[in-house]
Amino acid sequence: MSAATLTSAVARPALPAELALAPSDNGAKPLKVGGLTPFSASDYPGKLAAVVFVQGCPWRCGYCHNPHLQSRSADRPLDWPQILARLQRRVGLIDAVVFSGGEPTMDAALADAMRAVRALGLGVGLHTAGAYPRRLAELLPLVDWVGMDVKTSFDQYEAITGIRASARHALASAEAVLASGVAHEFRTTVHPALHAEHEVLALANALSAMGVRHYALQVFRPTGCTDRSLQTSPCGAYPGAELLARVSALFETFTLRRE
Repeated sequence: MSAATLTSAVARPALPAELALAPSDNGAKPLKVGGLTPFSASDYPGKLAAVVFVQGCPWRCGYCHNPHLQSRSADRPLDWPQILARLQRRVGLIDAVVFSGGEPTMDAALADAMRAVRALGLGVGLHTAGAYPRRLAELLPLVDWVGMDVKTSFDQYEAITGIRASARHALASAEAVLASGVAHEFRTTVHPALHAEHEVLALANALSAMGVRHYALQVFRPTGCTDRSLQTSPCGAYPGAELLARVSALFETFTLRRE
C-alpha cells in the first residue's frame, strides 16, 4: 500500500496551530521524562551520549517504535532532577546528552533542561520530527547536533503522521535547521508498504536540493511497533542496491541503518 493510498483512507485531525507553532508557558514544571538510556554510541554520530526520552508526541506514525511515549501522563515516570544528578556523575564518561522522544520539543521545559546539561560541560543533541517549528527555532542556539526525522515527501505527510498540516510544520522545521548552521543529520524511516522506491528517491532529491548534506535511511524495525500489518510485511532486500546508489550520490554522507 502506498502512502497516497493511506491518505484517503480516513479524515485526519489537524494539529492545533497554537501547539504546532508557538511555545506554551510551562511555569516551573520540570521536564516530563519517560525513559533514559545512560550510554549510547549510536544516537549522536561520533559521540558517546546518554539519551533522555521525553514524553509526548502529537503525531501517530504507524511504524513508531516508541508508542508508549506518545501520550503525556499525569505523573512523571522519571524525575528530571534525579536524572540530572545522574548525568552529572557521568561527566567524563559521556560527551553529550541527546533529548529524544516522543517529540521532545513538545515539552516547554526542554530549553531549561538543555541549559542544565550545557552547564555540566556536556554537548546537547536533539532528535526531532519538527512538529513545533517556532519552539525548535528557539532551541537551536542551545543545540550542538540535530537528528531531523523527515517522514516522507512533504506532499504525503498526512498519510504517515495521521495529522493534517503536519507537512507545513515539518518543512518549516527543516528549513530552520538548515538555516541555523547547527550540525545535523536528516533521516527517514522507510517501509516498502509506506514508501515506494521512487518516492524515496524523490524525497532524497528534494532534500538535497534544499541543502541537506548528511542523510540516513533507516529500514523499519518491528520492535515496539503496534501495527500488525507493518510487522508482518517483510522488508526483504528493500531498499534495493540501485536506489541506495542513487540516493548516496546526492549527499556528502549517506548512511543505511537496518538495525
